[in-house]
Amino acid sequence: MYLVCGEALFDFFSDETSGQTSKVNFKAIAGGSPFNVAVGLRRLGVDVGLFAGLSNDYLGRRLQQVLREEGVRADYLLDFDAPTTLAMVAVGADGSPHYSFRGEGCADRQLLPNHLPTLGDEVRGLHIGSFSLVVQPIADTLLALVRRESGRRLITLDPNVRLNPEPDIELWRQRIATLAEQADMIKVSDEDLSLLYPDRDPQSIAQAWLAQRCQLVFLTRGTQGAGVFSRRHGHWSVPAREVVTADTVGAGDTFQAALIAWLTEQQLDSVKGLERLEKAQIDAMLNFAVSAAAITCSRTGPDLPYRHQVV
Repeated sequence: MYLVCGEALFDFFSDETSGQTSKVNFKAIAGGSPFNVAVGLRRLGVDVGLFAGLSNDYLGRRLQQVLREEGVRADYLLDFDAPTTLAMVAVGADGSPHYSFRGEGCADRQLLPNHLPTLGDEVRGLHIGSFSLVVQPIADTLLALVRRESGRRLITLDPNVRLNPEPDIELWRQRIATLAEQADMIKVSDEDLSLLYPDRDPQSIAQAWLAQRCQLVFLTRGTQGAGVFSRRHGHWSVPAREVVTADTVGAGDTFQAALIAWLTEQQLDSVKGLERLEKAQIDAMLNFAVSAAAITCSRTGPDLPYRHQVV
């Protein structure tokens, strides 16, 4: 199984159909990048758990219900008497989301080092990402977990930079640099890189990561497709799939889940498995992830695909 670690929250999308300036209608959808990755993995057929703090309020119980219905393991969930994080989402004309978070003191941030689980051999890998990497106390808890498990299990990282919960970009740079030293595979968007390293070429950043533990760096570019940097096989890109885009919410999380799911299907979801990948296999993994993400782009909100829908 795979263990995804980080935040779980509700995305609130504004609905402008009320017709009255004094009224704003919202549609709330369960989300958060790690939450989405966990659901996405399960829909793609991977046994998965979520290591997260959930509120005992109404929205927290709804998050638990969603995870239960999706088949995500509840073994690594912890209850807290704190609110559920809310993300207010505005979708731009190009379908890209813009977030404003209400999360200070909320349940998904409350994980402490003493909450770290003991992991058995059935846990093949860990995935971490998004603002849980930089908000406390969960940030230091996840760092401790990754340091403990790096080299023993596959570690995947998606920075998924969100400056609203933590606007200090230097803090993001420092923490991503530290985590990149421990990660075996990194997925990053061009938007992330433009925020983290606006004056650096993506290839130079990828090569710096590959000079450490990392074997593969995947770079997503929205409508421009996606590319991969491999320590053994160099760099190449593939185009995006042509779809009618509803929005891009959850597309990056789908891409991440699809990468892990492909490795799991091929029984290569391990440090050694990643090291022995041939170029054709990496290309197949890249194309599988691009196809999966395109399906999510064709839907409203983070509605990730099931395995039979991805070809």
